[in-house]
Amino acid sequence: MSWGTELWDQFDNLEKHTQWGIEFAEKYTKFVKERSEIEINYAKQIRNLSKKYQPKKNSREEEESKYTFCRAFLVTLNELNDYAGQHEVIAENLTSQIITELARYLQELKTERKSHFHDGRKAQQQIESSWKQLESCKRRFERDCKEADRAQQYFEKMDADINVTKADVEKARQQAQMRHQMASDSKSDYSAYLQKFNQEQNEHYYTVIPNIFQKLQDMEEKRIERLGVCMKTFADVDRQVLPIVGKCLDGMTKAAESIEPKTDSNQVVESYKSGFEAPGDVEFEDYGQAMKRTVSETSLSNSREGKDKSTSKSKGKLWPFIKNKNKSPKQHKEPLSHRLNDFMTSKPKMLRTLRRGLSLKLITLNSHIRSLFEGSGPEDFSHLPPEQRRKKLQGKIDELNKDIQKEMDQRDALTKMKDVYIKNPQMGDPTSVDPRLTEIGQTIEKLQSEVQKFEGWLAEVEERMPSKSDTHRRSGLYETQNSTAVSNNCAQNRESPDGSYTEEQNSETQVKATINPPTTSTPDIDDEFDDEETLPTIGTCKALYPFEGHNEGTIAVAEGELLFVIEEDKGDGWTRVRRSEDDEGYVPTSYIEVILETNAKGAMTYI
Repeated sequence: MSWGTELWDQFDNLEKHTQWGIEFAEKYTKFVKERSEIEINYAKQIRNLSKKYQPKKNSREEEESKYTFCRAFLVTLNELNDYAGQHEVIAENLTSQIITELARYLQELKTERKSHFHDGRKAQQQIESSWKQLESCKRRFERDCKEADRAQQYFEKMDADINVTKADVEKARQQAQMRHQMASDSKSDYSAYLQKFNQEQNEHYYTVIPNIFQKLQDMEEKRIERLGVCMKTFADVDRQVLPIVGKCLDGMTKAAESIEPKTDSNQVVESYKSGFEAPGDVEFEDYGQAMKRTVSETSLSNSREGKDKSTSKSKGKLWPFIKNKNKSPKQHKEPLSHRLNDFMTSKPKMLRTLRRGLSLKLITLNSHIRSLFEGSGPEDFSHLPPEQRRKKLQGKIDELNKDIQKEMDQRDALTKMKDVYIKNPQMGDPTSVDPRLTEIGQTIEKLQSEVQKFEGWLAEVEERMPSKSDTHRRSGLYETQNSTAVSNNCAQNRESPDGSYTEEQNSETQVKATINPPTTSTPDIDDEFDDEETLPTIGTCKALYPFEGHNEGTIAVAEGELLFVIEEDKGDGWTRVRRSEDDEGYVPTSYIEVILETNAKGAMTYI
């Protein structure tokens, strides 16, 4: 249906309708603009939320990154940040593809509509002007006809009157003829203009107005079509980012699925394991009469042997948090020298127990201080428990080795550059590289000295720590003679030169630092553990290179020799192997190819 033929008389209504269509397009543009602002604000809030919960740059972040749920949460925050970016993309596309284009189109639409209605009004004015002229001709013709009738009646009256002169009659006759001629001329003009008006009116309503209305109809249809395209684009803008949004959501899901509760619970052990053993039973302290303390040392020792045997499966440690609220006032009156002398002569084990408790209290105090001032402490991490200190030292050594490798890579690159300059002098001066090479060499030496220093501390810590098999065999060792238990306690209750607690020792060879194999000799009192049970075999290995094994605790191997693995590498670069029942020791892990048994106790499967 055409507006020109069906709505030829609805010029004003079409003007109102097209104006309403433009206003609707402007309203839709405003709607899309507000939606774009919502997307921008939403993306901003999401980014701020993600930034707010990002881990801070401190030592706590390093600890949190060890847990799978913390890493999953960090991945979720990063994916959420990317998700916010997609909403920014939506806002940008809405602005560029709809708002800007629609605003420009509306300006063109307003101009076109104004032009069409200007032409319509002009045509309307022309037809109205022609109609007025026609009406004027019609009224003039009507007036002339009436005047001619009156002149004719006056002539006839004068002609019938016998008293009127012949001249007056002639005059009236001429006047009547003149009026008739004027009426005839008016009729001719009216007829001609009427014919002209009809032509103009026919052209107006069947040609001019239909053309103008057709242009308005085309304009309106284009506007509606443009709105449809914008609405489709509105949906497509969201649909375009759905794959990336889906990837963000998939990343969040994958991060959530990567959470391993068992791994995190084991990480708690790795993070807070002190390396100390739980305190054993507190032994009975006999504060009887003074004459009972004057009994010979032999009799006192003999009387305690039975008690030691009954409690040989546990060691006498004091809990660091236990306070004795029932102290006897007489204890403070007894001289301290008398008490220490009594402990040293008749009760050496009680003295060691007391020292162990004091050491644990000091360690507890250090732990509280460390929790208050995390990140501070001596360079050798001596304020930490043995296990945590070993991990910190090993991590520091790894960092230094990485720095050394970086410096060595730079040195190699500069050396190659210098060789190129030597072969092609036109490319540069070879001597210009020497200062930098010297500086890198000094840096490497400094870092290597730092590595040696930390390796020394690491060797000291690992020498004092018990091996993993000590805990499983400890109950059997305490069932030996009382003298062996006393000797073991003497070895257990040492203090390091810096006053920190030193864990139990045994004669089993300890794993040393990355460079130096275990060469430190243990005290003679630890030799009583030489008869411990043989370590089980956890795999086999093949020597890739010959190793002479000059240092104490190592074993010489030949290239291609097959050996049994009895203790895997603990991260220090040494593996404990056995050739025969009495021939075992450490070899560098890099010198052998290890094949661990999957069903061996405590063994890991290497692929």
